[in-house]
Amino acid sequence: MPAAAVFPSVVITVRALEVFRRLQLRCPRLGVQAFVRMLCDIHGVAPRPYLVTQFTVAFDVHLAILDAVDRQVQAALGRDIPDWRLKNACPSCLYKLEGEAEIPLPLLATVDGNNSLKRFWRREKVVDADGNVAPGSSKERVDVRAPPGDYYLPREEVDRWSKEGLEDLMRDFVPGSEEGDEGGGCTERWQNMKEDATARAYGMYDETGIFPALCRHGFVLVIVDMVKSGELAKYGFAVTAHLLRVLGELGLGYDIGCKFAQMVRMHPVLSPLAAGKKFKALVGAFHGHAHNRRCQLSNLTTYVPGVGLEDLEGCEKFFSKSNALAATTRYATVFHRQQAITTYLKHADTADAYQGLSLLLASKYRRALKIKGTTALLRETMASMGVDSRSVFETWLEKEKEFLATLSKEPVQETLEMEYYQKLVNLQDLEERLKIITKVGHPMLPADADATYAAVASQTRRIETQRRHAIEARDKTLAVVRDLEVRLDIARRWEDDGDDWIRVAKMAKNRRYQRALDALEGLVVARMFELTKVNMSDTGYKLRKHIAKALQARSKGVKSALERYNEAAVAMSPPRTELSWEQIVDYVFLADFDLLRDGREDIHDELWAQPAGRVAMDQHFKLLRADEEIARLNLEIPRLVTHMADEDAFLIYHERRLIREGSPALGHQVGVHRMERGRFNTLHMERLVKLSKEPGFTASLTPVPIAEDVEMPDMGTVGTVAALPEEPEADIDPDADVDTELLADTFERIMFMSEDT
Repeated sequence: MPAAAVFPSVVITVRALEVFRRLQLRCPRLGVQAFVRMLCDIHGVAPRPYLVTQFTVAFDVHLAILDAVDRQVQAALGRDIPDWRLKNACPSCLYKLEGEAEIPLPLLATVDGNNSLKRFWRREKVVDADGNVAPGSSKERVDVRAPPGDYYLPREEVDRWSKEGLEDLMRDFVPGSEEGDEGGGCTERWQNMKEDATARAYGMYDETGIFPALCRHGFVLVIVDMVKSGELAKYGFAVTAHLLRVLGELGLGYDIGCKFAQMVRMHPVLSPLAAGKKFKALVGAFHGHAHNRRCQLSNLTTYVPGVGLEDLEGCEKFFSKSNALAATTRYATVFHRQQAITTYLKHADTADAYQGLSLLLASKYRRALKIKGTTALLRETMASMGVDSRSVFETWLEKEKEFLATLSKEPVQETLEMEYYQKLVNLQDLEERLKIITKVGHPMLPADADATYAAVASQTRRIETQRRHAIEARDKTLAVVRDLEVRLDIARRWEDDGDDWIRVAKMAKNRRYQRALDALEGLVVARMFELTKVNMSDTGYKLRKHIAKALQARSKGVKSALERYNEAAVAMSPPRTELSWEQIVDYVFLADFDLLRDGREDIHDELWAQPAGRVAMDQHFKLLRADEEIARLNLEIPRLVTHMADEDAFLIYHERRLIREGSPALGHQVGVHRMERGRFNTLHMERLVKLSKEPGFTASLTPVPIAEDVEMPDMGTVGTVAALPEEPEADIDPDADVDTELLADTFERIMFMSEDT
């Protein structure tokens, strides 16, 4: 492969380029510079900077040739229609069969933003008169090349969703005001981070990360770049709209799914599309435990019918591998960064997601069977609690929702009464303070003292000022008390020994307790996520040090919040359970935090509020989701088996057709394409056959044939399930002249490809 278009002085073998491509796909941290230095070591020459540039040029040409060959192969197979890859990205999700049962939420996907794959923005340095250095205009060379494949949504398509001020959709939104609000007030807790350090980072980088969408089996559906910003709504809007238009009904997992669902409902363009496609936004199992309990009951996968046992956290698993690309793309050009990402995505789909597909299906099936095996234990628990039917758990769930709804917003009457009570307490304190100040007499000039008249006058003025301020504060508070008495229609002012005073005082203590608990919950959640990040692999030293300092400050905040909580808990009547620092440190899931509250309704004697009842209720819903998971897997496994048979027959047919029609090179490439995924088919069948021997397995491992009354479709279309007939062998004349040179070249190419494989 030449390193220059005209008069090249250096050439690089295709084998070396292919070795580097394969190595980098398996180890994304490997850069061009390290590989070129390795070649220099092998050849015994000194490394030169220009060798890296020459190798990069040759590698770009190599990738361009591979992409051109791939496009010719897809065209020969009839798969060059728009969105063909997306419609066929995952065999188990999208290769639907004739006569299969319908399930709710037929496609489950997950989206999230990741800021690891940033790209440094090369800009001119501008020095002002004071010597301060500031970034100027871009000095990057214009490169109009597009990355291979169709994984990326164009920036213009994404930016179209931000032209109408869509980021401000939630600015005037009052949680709970919309019909069908299922966030439970949780939406107002999630905001984009706007720290000064983050804002400065956006000035250093052009692309600040990626925002991908993956199916539940880990195949990448689509991806967009986050540009000069954090995780904005436009990225989620663009991806969701594209998936709904191309793939139809969709259940989407997102770490802020509760807020995103409301934003979609409020969107003038996306809302009708989402309603027509039965769009459902959900919260992943891991991130869901940072949401409040009311939000979990509506959006957490455990309580949503049709989701099965899917955790919708595939993006986190994907990022743990793709973060390795950051080392080689941080200072790349726009094109080279996207080229590296799309090349990696194609390899990840083929060699990682597809290779592990049968293993993932088998592990999901075994997990569902294991959960179903706990049915007898649930029955024993129900018998000990006196519960006759599992339908009671559905009633408990509704009761919990109703109870938490009463905690989400205080009634206006109660709010005014608590404010009136607090003002009365303040009024009493101010009157006592005024009495004390009034009793203080004016200082006198002692005859034998050194005090001057000016000092005594100053002290007198200080006392008078304090008395005037106390009177003004008392009068202001008294005016507020009178206004509240008019609004509450109180004819006689409350006394501290009256029934109303005692009743509202208890309510005020309860609210103080609840707010202290909320503050403690929020700090513990933040601490959980920071601990997760600081222990994560590939976390840099500076970031680890920054998080460690934040954890120290967070620990002090948690201790202070814990002290306030314990004070409020002890002040309750009867006193509530105090928490220790050891208990806070050991907290993992916070779903029960809200149930520690005391509302207007006493739930301490309710079965669903007791630990045993809650465990039994959660076990009931896990069993429901396990049944749904098995039903979904009973569709996905036959889809995979049928897809393997159909794909193999389809590619063999076209490989022979192309060779027969005089395109042996293209036919050979179709064969290479067939082996790319086909090498895993035997492994898939071994895993599935082993799974079929498990007790309780009910899926079919027989490929689904096409119906007899259906004409043979074009195998380039979506969702076909037919096996094409074998092509008749061509008649060979033994006496015909044979081009020995062509035969030798063909044999050499075959041997070359077999060695690479």
